[in-house]
Amino acid sequence: MQALAAGDRVMLLDAKKRRYLVTLLAGGEFHTHAGFVPHDDIIGQGDGAVVKSTKGAEYTVLRPTLEDYVLEMPRGAQVIYPKDLATICMLADIGPGMRVFETGVGSGAMSMTMLRYGADIVGFEVREDFAKRAIANVREFMGEGVLDRYDVHIADSYEGIGEEHGTFDRAVLDLPEPWQVIPHLEQRLHPGAVVVAYTPSIVQAQQVRECFRGKWIDARTIEVLHRGWKIDGQAVRPDHRMVAHTAFLSVARFLGMENRAMRTDPKVERLGGERPRR
Repeated sequence: MQALAAGDRVMLLDAKKRRYLVTLLAGGEFHTHAGFVPHDDIIGQGDGAVVKSTKGAEYTVLRPTLEDYVLEMPRGAQVIYPKDLATICMLADIGPGMRVFETGVGSGAMSMTMLRYGADIVGFEVREDFAKRAIANVREFMGEGVLDRYDVHIADSYEGIGEEHGTFDRAVLDLPEPWQVIPHLEQRLHPGAVVVAYTPSIVQAQQVRECFRGKWIDARTIEVLHRGWKIDGQAVRPDHRMVAHTAFLSVARFLGMENRAMRTDPKVERLGGERPRR
C-alpha cells in the first residue's frame, strides 16, 4: 500500500482507543489537550506508524475503514449505525449495478455503504444542508468518481417520484412516514424489487407493514442487537454496555402492479409461512 500523502484521510488512535479523523495537509497540525502532532510527521508513513505529540502522547496511524468513517464523520442528521447498515444491505440484496431509490439520505452513511456494494443510487432529501453534507461525506471517503453513481435531489418523496428518475430494483426508506412513499414506489419498482424501511418505533413499523399487502410478499420486521465481549486472558464476559435497539427494519418484495400475493388465508403474510392453528 502506498505511503500516506497530503490529502489522505487518516484515523489516529490514542492509548485510550479514542479515534480522531484527520485530513492530512502539508504544514498542518492535529491538536488536542495532549499537545499537537505535525501532519508532516504522518505524511510518508504507512498504516501502523506511531507518532508522538509535543507532550509525548502516542497515536497509532491507520487508514479509516467505512465503519470508522461512519461513526466519526461530520454529520447533520443522525447516522444509521454499522450494525444496521450491513443488515439493510443484506436484506435488500444490494449488489453491483442495482438501481436503488434512497429517501432520507441524511449524512450519507447508508449511501456510502450501498455505493461500496456497487449500487447506483437516486437519493431524495428534503433538507438541502443534509444533502450537501451527504455528498461531501461520500466524496471525502470514496473520491470524486463515485459521484457518477450518486444522484441526489432536493425533493420530497411523500409527494411522488417522477418518471424522469426511471425505475428501481431496490429501495431503502429512512424517514418518519415511509408508508406515504410506498404507493409512489409501486409505480417505479420492477417486479421482484426489494424494499427496506428503517423506523425507530414499532408503531411506525406496523404502519409500514400495513402497506405490504396485496402487491407484496415475504414481509418481515427485525431488529439487530449488538453485544461486545470483554476478553482479557482467561477473563471472558459480555461487555456491561451494548448497542441494543436503534430501529426496526421492515422488508418486503414487490410482486408488480398486476400481481397479487398467493395466500389461502389473509393471516399468512409470507409464502410458505406458518399457517394459523385451527
